[in-house]
Amino acid sequence: MDQEIEWLLMEKYKGEKNDAFFADCKRLALGESLGYLIGFVPFLDCQIWLDSHPLIPRPETEYWTELAINEIKQSLKTPEGSPRETTAEIKRAVPSDPHVLDLCAGSGCIGVAVAKAIPEAIVDFCEIDLSHMPTIEKNLSRNSLARERSTIYHANLFAGLQNTYDFILTNPPYIDAALNRTDESVLKNEPYIALFGGEDGLEVIKAIIKQAPSHLHPHGQLWIEHEPEQVEKITLLAEEHGFSCIAHTDQYGVYRFSTLVLQ
Repeated sequence: MDQEIEWLLMEKYKGEKNDAFFADCKRLALGESLGYLIGFVPFLDCQIWLDSHPLIPRPETEYWTELAINEIKQSLKTPEGSPRETTAEIKRAVPSDPHVLDLCAGSGCIGVAVAKAIPEAIVDFCEIDLSHMPTIEKNLSRNSLARERSTIYHANLFAGLQNTYDFILTNPPYIDAALNRTDESVLKNEPYIALFGGEDGLEVIKAIIKQAPSHLHPHGQLWIEHEPEQVEKITLLAEEHGFSCIAHTDQYGVYRFSTLVLQ
C-alpha cells in the first residue's frame, strides 16, 4: 500500500500532498483501483488512459504483448524479400505493413503498443463496449499514433468485420468464476464483462477460435491470453479448427497465453 500511495502522489499530484490527494488515499484504502485513481497506467512504451474504466492492463499481458511485437517484427520480409524464421517454427513472409487486430480491445493497450513499436503496421481494434471507443481514440492520440492507420470497430467479436489479418491478439474475458480466486477489489471495480468467460471461462475463447480462421491470412497467428487450467481444452479447440497451438508461460512461470498458427 505504501508503494501505491507513493505512485499516486508522484504520478497524479506531482509530489504535492493536498486535500484531493488525501481523499484519494481514502478511496485507495477502501479498495478502489490505483490505475483508475491516477487515470492511466504505463504499458510497454505507452501511457494507457483508463477514462471509461476498462480492464486495467496487467503485467502478464504486457509480457506477452512484447513477445508478440518481437514476433511481428521477425516475421516481416527482409530487404532481400526472403522471410525470416518465426517463433511459431514456420517460414512466413508478412507484408511490410502487417495487419494486426486487437480483439476484445478494452483500453486498446495491446494494439496501441503494437502501433507504437511498429509504425508501419496497420492496427485495428474491436470492442463490444461502446463506452470504450473514446478511450481507445484517446490512447492512440496521446501516444502520437497515426490515426489513419487504425480503425476502431464496435462489435461483438468479429460480427460485421470483413478484414483479414496477419496477427490477431486478444485478452478476452476468460476467468472461470468456479475457481473463486479473483481479488475482491477487482470484482468491485473492474468490468464484469471483461473478466468472466462463462462456463469454464471458455465461452468467448471458443467463439474466437471458431471464427478467427475466416479473418486470418494463411499461416496467420492468433495470440490468446487465458487461465493455465484452460491449456488442454484450448489446444484441442485449436486443432479442431485448423490451428497448431503452443502454450507459453508468463514471467511468473504460469501458462498464461497460447499462440495458434493457422495451417
